Amino acid sequence: MSPSTDPHADAAEGACSDTPSHVRLHADTAGNGMRGGTRRRLLVAAAAAPVVAFAPAAHAQGRWPDKPIRFVVPFPPGGNSDTLARTLADRLREHLKATVVVDNRPGGTTQIGTEAVARAEPDGYTMLLAAATSFTVLPNLRKLPYDLATDFDVAGGIADYMAIVTARKGLGVKTIGELVELAKKQPGKLTWGSAGNASAGHIYGEQLKKHAGIDMLHVPFKGSADAATALVGEQIDLIIDGVGLGLARSGRAVALATFFGQRHPELPDVPAITETGVKVELPAGGWGITFPKGTPAPILAQVSAALEKTLAEPETREKLMRASVVALWTPPADYRRALDGARVYYGDLLRSIGMKEGS
Repeated sequence: MSPSTDPHADAAEGACSDTPSHVRLHADTAGNGMRGGTRRRLLVAAAAAPVVAFAPAAHAQGRWPDKPIRFVVPFPPGGNSDTLARTLADRLREHLKATVVVDNRPGGTTQIGTEAVARAEPDGYTMLLAAATSFTVLPNLRKLPYDLATDFDVAGGIADYMAIVTARKGLGVKTIGELVELAKKQPGKLTWGSAGNASAGHIYGEQLKKHAGIDMLHVPFKGSADAATALVGEQIDLIIDGVGLGLARSGRAVALATFFGQRHPELPDVPAITETGVKVELPAGGWGITFPKGTPAPILAQVSAALEKTLAEPETREKLMRASVVALWTPPADYRRALDGARVYYGDLLRSIGMKEGS
């Protein structure tokens, strides 16, 4: 369970207000450490930032939007990211008075879809569901054909991620303590699946191994849905992923803990990992929205305002929480700064668990 100098960002990023994404510098329930302080600073900044009026954007080519907007999702259908994207797309259609088409482009631990947006025309008709993985984890593991500062404009951070440590029913464990005990009896035998190498679920598993003093085998899949299918099919022992919520509620798997600083409201009897005695340091995670570099500032401002309004809607927030997605708006400039800090954090984290460039 990453900074920029942007001529377009100043107008759009200074104009909006409010929550985070695949960049939660995440606090435990006690609010300790760097990440808790970062989140508090983000929330203070969010509260202080002004709200942009919902005026239609106009630019050199005329009114915007006047054709469908492609919403690239660098994950396959069926997972939490896909749920988030489709929920946002439905609401943005109303707020922007536009057709918003979700385009799933999975692969390369988000690299394929992310690069596609970086290379798209900056006309406001291609946007990315940006996972922090793309800008914070991957730059520490491989040379990328894109960079946040030079290839993207930011519309804002949109959501945080509540992963669930979930075991297959046949494993016979009901708590983190029982899992750790079993793993110590069978070192290297238990398996955990994730949405891919360097995905959030992969990093969370490495964190659990390190801090619980256990050894498990990682099995990467092409997405969360595939990992969940393997878990229900008893092909792997564990996942640390938001899709575990549905599996646990339906009785198809066993929730052991949230990999988050609080309990999930729909699993009130399942403890947060910080309550289990395992002293894990929770890594950054979440999502934002970005556009190709050079997208007109009025368009970015209009999208930011629409996102902020959407994420404040109680029905939207409740729907996302059911998918283990915590709606949390972060203004563009704050989101960029959080990404920069998370990239440094992830570099230290990855080195500490033996992951390095080429992994």
